[in-house]
Amino acid sequence: MSSDLSQSNMRAAALMTASMAGYTFNDTAIKLLAGDVPLFQAVFLRGVFASIFIYLLARHLGALKFDLPRRDWGLVVLRTLAELAATYLFLTALFNMPIANVTAILQALPLTVALAAAVFLQEPLGWRRLGAILTGFAGVMLIVQPGGDGFSVWSLYALGAVGCITLRDLAARSLSRSTPTLTVSLVASVAICLGAGAASITETWAPIGFREFFLLFLAACFILMGYLASVAVMRVGEIGFVAPFRYTGLLWALILGWLVFGDWPDALTLTGAGIVVAMGLFTLFRERQLAQRRRKAKRTA
Repeated sequence: MSSDLSQSNMRAAALMTASMAGYTFNDTAIKLLAGDVPLFQAVFLRGVFASIFIYLLARHLGALKFDLPRRDWGLVVLRTLAELAATYLFLTALFNMPIANVTAILQALPLTVALAAAVFLQEPLGWRRLGAILTGFAGVMLIVQPGGDGFSVWSLYALGAVGCITLRDLAARSLSRSTPTLTVSLVASVAICLGAGAASITETWAPIGFREFFLLFLAACFILMGYLASVAVMRVGEIGFVAPFRYTGLLWALILGWLVFGDWPDALTLTGAGIVVAMGLFTLFRERQLAQRRRKAKRTA
């Protein structure tokens, strides 16, 4: 039994790593379009591909369900609005910052979600995790470097994206279990596509050659790969074991940023990223410990 669980955990770890690779390769493909294709045009065209892929997958799996309770529809709308804002803020930052720096800021997500869940959903938060969250935020400040030579206003866009993704994840946590994930994702994908399409009217569209079409198609494929792998992770292995592998996204961003764009973060940014990752790992470790204690207490009660 232990051997089976170990194998499941290793498969889940590989899936999480693949998921992070998919998302980061998607970001790389989109960033390669910067300067050639306007932001909203790129998001719209990628959204067309992604929405078709998600619809076909959801249809194949029988995961389309639109007769949701009013409460769930309200949460879906809230999540979708947060996703819209996060997409704009994140991609604006990505178009104007090194990919590793943007990704490093996003590593604060486990910390912000844990803090927001405690504040808004009354989930328990001990002094150890609170201390880790505050230390992690100090690491974020080292990455952003407010007032320093390395500061960029685009870092504020990345921080705004973190806030919006936190709101998105809180809304997702509150959805009923009967609401299919693929339906929620399809609604968000279509909304982002339509929103970007409407906003692209204000831009002068760039001609799409083979290179641009290929990069947009790759971005849609990679984002679908990231999504599928992240869904599969939830069905294999233990979440507590798998969650730390989410930070492989930063490794992918460092490697791709160096190989594709010739970027490498400065020492202060790397130090801040290390602090954020370390505190995020500690937070995940504590959550796993507390979950095990609660399960043990239920068994002995």
